[in-house]
Amino acid sequence: MAIRTYQQFTPLLGSRAFVDASAVVLGDVEIGADSSIWPLVVIRGDMHSIRIGERTSIQDGSVLHITHAGPFNPRGYPLTIGDDVTIAHNVTLHGCNIGNRVLIGMGSIVMDGAVIDEEVMLGAGSLVPPGSHLESGYLYLGSPAKKARELSEKERSYFRYSADNYVRLKDQHLMEGYGS
Repeated sequence: MAIRTYQQFTPLLGSRAFVDASAVVLGDVEIGADSSIWPLVVIRGDMHSIRIGERTSIQDGSVLHITHAGPFNPRGYPLTIGDDVTIAHNVTLHGCNIGNRVLIGMGSIVMDGAVIDEEVMLGAGSLVPPGSHLESGYLYLGSPAKKARELSEKERSYFRYSADNYVRLKDQHLMEGYGS
């Protein structure tokens, strides 16, 4: 089953949200309207909360988790993802904060306590170390991720284009009877 209750928490899905049957979403998770969770994604809100905004796409094989509260981190870190975000294939997000209109490239890893402001592109295979802060309006690349250059207006317009494209695609999947 794709949607699982853990302890007293059952994931909440906004209107027209799509969760592929092969994905696992469990615990204290909220997914916004028109967002899409694609095949083999794991979203595990078992020891803290995960919040995903509207029109956000989490693509195949990505893993989303939190940092639990404990002796080394008294409050832990929830995972928060804004609106109009594209998370590409095989991305790991762990107890971090992702702003609105962000693109995270394939195979990237964003670690505990990292903050990515709105309108950031993170190149494929990048590593954002714990506690890092990526400022709005830039492309970041590498391991560890470094500011490469300012985004062009065309690149900034891509955030909404990508979000809209995935809304259309998940609508087609829903019309064909797939997903939640």
